[in-house]
Amino acid sequence: MAGEGSHVITVGGKGGSLSSSSVFAVANRIALVRIDSSALDRLSSNHKNPNPNLKFKFSFLKDLSPQESRASLLLLLNKLLLLSSGIRPSLPLFLSDALNDTTTNQFDFDHEFDVTNDDLLVLEKSLFVLDGISAILDHQSFALSAIADAVAALSCEATGADVSAFNLIIDSGDGSSATKDEIAVSSDLKVLLNGSKYVGKLKLESDTTDQHNAISEIPQVHATFREISRLVHSRTRVELNSPAAGKGGGTGTGTGKALATTFSSLSEALRHVGKSSWSRAKLNIDVLTNVDLRSSLMEMFRTECPTVDSLEDIFMSSSQARFRGHYINFFHDLNSLSEMVRKIVSWEATTAIVSLEGTGLVDKLQGNASSRVDMNGQSAKAEKKRKKVLGKGTSILMQFITDTLQRGVGEAVDPSALLEKWVRDLISFFDPKHSGFNSLLKKVKEIVESNESRRLPKLPKGTRDFAKEQMAIREKAFSIIVEVFKRHGAMALDTPAFELRETLMGKYGEDSKLIYDLADQGGELCSLRYDLTVPFARYVAMNGITSFKRYQIAKVYRRDNPSKGRYREFYQCDFDIAGQYETMGPDFEVVKVMTELLDELNIDDYEVKLNHRRLLDGMLDIRGVSPEKFRTICSSIDKLDKQSFEQIRKEMVEEKGLTVETADKIGTFVKERGPPLELLSKLKQKGSKFLENEGSLVALNELEILFEALEKSKCIDKVVFDLSLARGLDYYTGVIFEAVFKGATQVGSIAAGGRYDNLIGMFGTKQVPAVGVSLGIERVFTIMEQLHKDRNQATRATETQILVAILGDDLSLAAELGSELWTARLKAEYMVSKRVMKHIERARASRIPLMVIVGERELNEGVVKLKDVEANKEEEIPRDRLVEELQRRLSG
Repeated sequence: MAGEGSHVITVGGKGGSLSSSSVFAVANRIALVRIDSSALDRLSSNHKNPNPNLKFKFSFLKDLSPQESRASLLLLLNKLLLLSSGIRPSLPLFLSDALNDTTTNQFDFDHEFDVTNDDLLVLEKSLFVLDGISAILDHQSFALSAIADAVAALSCEATGADVSAFNLIIDSGDGSSATKDEIAVSSDLKVLLNGSKYVGKLKLESDTTDQHNAISEIPQVHATFREISRLVHSRTRVELNSPAAGKGGGTGTGTGKALATTFSSLSEALRHVGKSSWSRAKLNIDVLTNVDLRSSLMEMFRTECPTVDSLEDIFMSSSQARFRGHYINFFHDLNSLSEMVRKIVSWEATTAIVSLEGTGLVDKLQGNASSRVDMNGQSAKAEKKRKKVLGKGTSILMQFITDTLQRGVGEAVDPSALLEKWVRDLISFFDPKHSGFNSLLKKVKEIVESNESRRLPKLPKGTRDFAKEQMAIREKAFSIIVEVFKRHGAMALDTPAFELRETLMGKYGEDSKLIYDLADQGGELCSLRYDLTVPFARYVAMNGITSFKRYQIAKVYRRDNPSKGRYREFYQCDFDIAGQYETMGPDFEVVKVMTELLDELNIDDYEVKLNHRRLLDGMLDIRGVSPEKFRTICSSIDKLDKQSFEQIRKEMVEEKGLTVETADKIGTFVKERGPPLELLSKLKQKGSKFLENEGSLVALNELEILFEALEKSKCIDKVVFDLSLARGLDYYTGVIFEAVFKGATQVGSIAAGGRYDNLIGMFGTKQVPAVGVSLGIERVFTIMEQLHKDRNQATRATETQILVAILGDDLSLAAELGSELWTARLKAEYMVSKRVMKHIERARASRIPLMVIVGERELNEGVVKLKDVEANKEEEIPRDRLVEELQRRLSG
């Protein structure tokens, strides 16, 4: 209650402005109001008498809460002072006295005021009621937005929630369409939970779907609320200090309808925050293991926390009021909704804190650390033993809250009564009107911002880190790939990660916009390589090479929009054959290499789509498309795996100038796909227009040679002749192909390539024909990792065969034994510790099959213990036979 010692809000001063927090403070009697002396001087100069026929009553404020009424009257006072000209001092002074009256909560709504025309203008034209409630909503939304993330973090701790979704939103490389606010919320949550040993340990054996949804939706729900709260604040800040329309040069900022439209989105956002918070509050209670504590808390929750149904009812009531144009009712209901959501979030905080404190809660409040007795009368000492570690941010927050409230517990009482009192204190503590709420806000801000300078680092979009298990899979894959390349006689090549910009430009068609340009560092304009093919062509031309079968495994860079399976930095594994050879010989071998790679990587079902660039060009020529449009139309056709033909048709007609008839004829052709030899026979049948076109005839003859070779090599069953395949890169001149994974993991193409006879000639005087394939290894890794999970296959991060376990602290003995094994080319690690189980746990965790155990007794007797970790069997062998025995066992 405002009174002696309360702070004072001054209104009417020159250059002064009213804020939502000031309105909230006055509305809730936390602050007094004072009219600035300069405003009083201006008012005193007005001598207009009231019109005896003009009366005004505030009876329409009766249906509002005292808080809303007071906020409305403060806004009216401010607007009267802003207008000042023509306003008599009596009404502003009356309003000021009424707002400062601490003897009663009830304003005389039925009192009739004699008013002037100028008074009436402000009373009728201004939106002082809507603006007053808007200010309350703005302040409460800010407070709720600031505290909701911290409360949600406490719930994550209490329920042992899986918070991996937060990391994905922050962006671990898969890319996402997450908004800045979603990323910000996820980052704040990560700061609060950093170091937690609670999260990721689901405490509910059932209903995990509800738990997952209640947690995973936090970033989106809270981010939307943040965004809308900012919009509301921006609008409210203007409204609070706008004069009434039509006087004093003030035009206002709109009507009640316009203001209600802005706040309607707040209604929806509050609804979602409330429902989400209520679900987590219930989960916090459900995870309590102490039956009595859970029962007591659930009973209080059911009787005192607003329900989801009541939330929906007030939401519908506010929506209907807005629809009918009853804007005062709309804002009144919206304020009720806001208060309801605030209570739900307070209950979420309370249930989370009680859940985390567990059975030692009452004792902690009573300060009786020596005889911890829970509500069942059982010892709670075990509670301390099984307590894990909270996140750095949440632990500070928990300590702050419990310390603050513990000071007000008073004398120890019955445990149930004490629990009830503490719950009520917690609910009150999360009310913006509570004297300690601002301290709570400050503490939350301090926790988050104290980590700002050392905020957990994150990856650039479109990149990934690879953990030890992932690296094991990658290294295995690379070894398979290199073995296949070498089997076909390919030689390794490495080129710089960046090239001169002129080398790369003009080679990739519409995709040239995805090239990463580097800043000028000394007279040369450079760009990161987009692929490995153009650098290979540059190398061949620059060195005058006429024949080269090469492979290269290296990273490439594309300024693409990251998405699932699409990165900005990724490895390509290229196999190319440059030089003059028999017709279609290199093309056959490249396709064969691609199928061997995918088969030996064991990624399950895939298909290779294959087409010929000259067949596409012939088709476009037959359909009447001018040659200068061939490449751009091919770029459109190349999108058919991602878009419908209707979308492609629209692009070709509206953006690229084809007629509807031509686009439809192209559509008829590109929809053809099927077994290679079967579809080829159809295209070569008598009367086919493709036989009359020189380019398409060459393409069909080359494809016939290729398909027959693939058939003989027993890999044609993996190939589909697909006439929609276009490959958008400009440098392709002949056969083109693309491998697509057909399993559940959707990653797009996993390998692609084709013939490029003119690319090398762009860098020199001599044309050297070439054909190659590039394996999209990052997408292959995604498939392999998923298959490992689906098949429940464990991945060893190391190849360690032996753990040398030294029982004691003798590093020199570890060095002696370890070096002996390494010299024998055995894969070994050593560990020095006095605890036997620590050695065994290390071997099991790393899945090391054998242990060599040496303690003081073994050392004195000249033996070692050799332990088979999986079989849990051990035997002693002479020290001098150690290497021999290990080699025998490992070779077996």
